[in-house]
Amino acid sequence: MDDKIIVSNRSALTRKYGTAGLAKIRKGVDALVAADAARGIKSRLVYLDDATAMKRYGGIAVSDRRNARQNKDAIDAIFASVELEYLMILGAIDVVPHQDLTNLTFDPPDDPDRHAFGDLPYACDAPYSRDIAKFKGPTRVVGRLPDLTGAREPSHLLRLLAAAGRHRPRPVTDYGNYFGLSTHSWRRSTELSLFNVFGNSAMLALAPPSGPKHSTTRLAPLAHFINCHGGLADPQFYGEKGNAQPVSLSSGALKGRIKPGTVAAVECCYGAELYDSVTLALPMPICQSYLAQGACGYFGATTIAYGPEEGNGAADLITQYFLLAVLDGASVGRAALLARQQFVRQTTELDPVDLKTLAQFNLLGDPSIHPTFINSATSVPKGVDVDQNKRLERRARRRKLRDEGQLLQETKPVASRKATKVRMSAAVTKALGNIAREAAIGRHKDFMAFEVKTPRGRTARGSKAAPVASRYYVAVYQPKKRPRDGTPPSVAAVAKEVGGRIVGYRIYMGKSWAAAKRACNGSMV
Repeated sequence: MDDKIIVSNRSALTRKYGTAGLAKIRKGVDALVAADAARGIKSRLVYLDDATAMKRYGGIAVSDRRNARQNKDAIDAIFASVELEYLMILGAIDVVPHQDLTNLTFDPPDDPDRHAFGDLPYACDAPYSRDIAKFKGPTRVVGRLPDLTGAREPSHLLRLLAAAGRHRPRPVTDYGNYFGLSTHSWRRSTELSLFNVFGNSAMLALAPPSGPKHSTTRLAPLAHFINCHGGLADPQFYGEKGNAQPVSLSSGALKGRIKPGTVAAVECCYGAELYDSVTLALPMPICQSYLAQGACGYFGATTIAYGPEEGNGAADLITQYFLLAVLDGASVGRAALLARQQFVRQTTELDPVDLKTLAQFNLLGDPSIHPTFINSATSVPKGVDVDQNKRLERRARRRKLRDEGQLLQETKPVASRKATKVRMSAAVTKALGNIAREAAIGRHKDFMAFEVKTPRGRTARGSKAAPVASRYYVAVYQPKKRPRDGTPPSVAAVAKEVGGRIVGYRIYMGKSWAAAKRACNGSMV
């Protein structure tokens, strides 16, 4: 029985690289399968567009590589047929597409993301849907090893396959130091994140003045945490202080400075966007630069992400949870699943910003790779097959994670659809006005109202659980001109109503500025 299945699309790879290129990729995959076997993992390559292969799993072959539903159905069929421990998607989004989940905070031009693209649905048992709430209970360990979107020769993907095959776990102490990078404006939030993960924030670099070039010594730690601005189809991240938004990191400046085995958690908007750098004649995305140099895991967002200036929320939390799981000895794939589950579990209900955050953060890298080991000693009794024992332990963990995901899916309340004909009390209207002023939201901007869907039986009579929201209000705002006081360029205010009054609110700052401004011909994103 297979432990790990590598899925791809043969016709898409052939279209990009020809039969000779496909043969090279297959050779690279075979080498990875052999390396997996030496690590006690039985792996197999399955082409989602191969009718014969998919028939063995009781599924229908993908006939249109761009069709999100077909790809989701095919992967679901594999999981229904085999008790998998890992699923690795081989290829960028022009080989196996991201799923096109509907973004509830879509409100152009302030939040122009109609969809929160990602691989979350592939990690869930629920059937195809564009409703993020259908995937609030992830159960599967999934990661993507991407080639370059639009590439015409396979050298990049071959490097990634070879690096995955060469990887060896290191003692967890090797990941005790870190490279931390933040905008000056988010320094307090980032300091808290680093303290939560590493116990200190002493090695945090701020942009400005840091960047875009960082020394090999500064980038040498194997754990990276980055909280800067990013932009659509942009190979650079940006800092911020007052009216200045200088480049804080770039794809080119990273070349030759990332150590094999590095793990990166990146909050930046579009930080894991797999844009077509080949056709656009741009440097490769920063995420691909990490992977090309042997990074074994990169966890980032495909679209505009949100987090507060002070305290932690949204992108801050899910990235922290990922790194904490890695430091606890999890594979990067299990770390991504644990991060998603903990992010859902930690809040009373998922508001629209929470849902977008859950959908947009993805793992790039071979999900079966373990960056660290906690204890190299084995307690397996003499005469017991070590690989079989590891397999039994992994499957026990997977079943526990599956149970946890199913429980979250069945019980977690979520903001669902936009409410129509909302009648707000005077108290709610006044509170929203106060929140808008605190968030520096323009007077013309109305709050969008969302109903909350509570699973049946969620709150029993006499329960001491926190009251579930009856409604959420969200306003996303991007000022047309940056104020002189340095107010952040993108703001999302989220307010919670219970029993006819606002009982809490959060103000998030979008992690996109200069890059997105250029990408949209001057209109701020």
